[in-house]
Amino acid sequence: MSTPDPIRRTRGDLCPGVLRPWPAADGALVRLRVPGGRVSPASLAVLGEVARRYGDDDGNVHLTTRANLQLRALPQDSDGQLPAEVVAAIAGTELLPSPGHELVRNILVSPLTGLDPDQAAGRADLRPVTDALDAGLLADPALGTLPGRFLFVLDDGRGDLVDRSCDLGLVVVGPELAQLRIGEGWGEVVPLSEAAARLVALAWAFADARGTGPEAPWHVRELLAQASPPAPPAALAPTAAPDPRLPEPTGPLPFGPVPGSAGRIEHVAAPGGVLAPALLERLTAPGVTELVVTPWRGVVAVHA
Repeated sequence: MSTPDPIRRTRGDLCPGVLRPWPAADGALVRLRVPGGRVSPASLAVLGEVARRYGDDDGNVHLTTRANLQLRALPQDSDGQLPAEVVAAIAGTELLPSPGHELVRNILVSPLTGLDPDQAAGRADLRPVTDALDAGLLADPALGTLPGRFLFVLDDGRGDLVDRSCDLGLVVVGPELAQLRIGEGWGEVVPLSEAAARLVALAWAFADARGTGPEAPWHVRELLAQASPPAPPAALAPTAAPDPRLPEPTGPLPFGPVPGSAGRIEHVAAPGGVLAPALLERLTAPGVTELVVTPWRGVVAVHA
């Protein structure tokens, strides 16, 4: 069977953001990246107010399969941009820490990491790694040029995201160890304490190697497929076989109370990927202490 030709891009990606809205039929669509899916109840409540004031008639907040948030039917000015008033309202959610990097903070993480009782299913709490990775992206202006489709995927060893395609990522294989993911291949097993820095370095290598212009690849796998000649940086070449300690895929997190949490943690379904006002009110009610958007059109809610 012949190998398919590698994808050749002819334009940059058009993924929407607050400062680059998508002109949908019902108005502007914007996407807010939420690294690790983590959003505070206070921020989600403010975003719900923005949706009610400026968005569609129902005041909905939408979820994506990358565990990000979207607003629809927002107003646009004559240049196709959001009015300054709307941008300011969205910035008030504290979900827009760096306008120059808003499109590139696509970090998908096992939603229950660090939350489930005694880390029963996962092998490590990846919240510190997620925070360090996000901080590393925000600290480097060059990484603001990553394509909006570029995706990091971090599996804490429970297997819920081990089969999810990515550009860069890791899977925890022991309490202090993780194997890096590079496109469709595998990298080194590294100490978890070094993992965020290694991923930032790989992202920088990709940003540098892809070049600029409309033909620049969006994904690591595309860069590697197009790489001969010239060869990509050695850092981006998968270097290892899958570690035997990698978990088997476990599939999506079921909706409902999380086993072993005594009802304190639940995976709440958002029908059709929509957080309608009544569901937003439930998720941001007093007593809800943490929220994590999941890639399965739901939200993990942690109760005090």
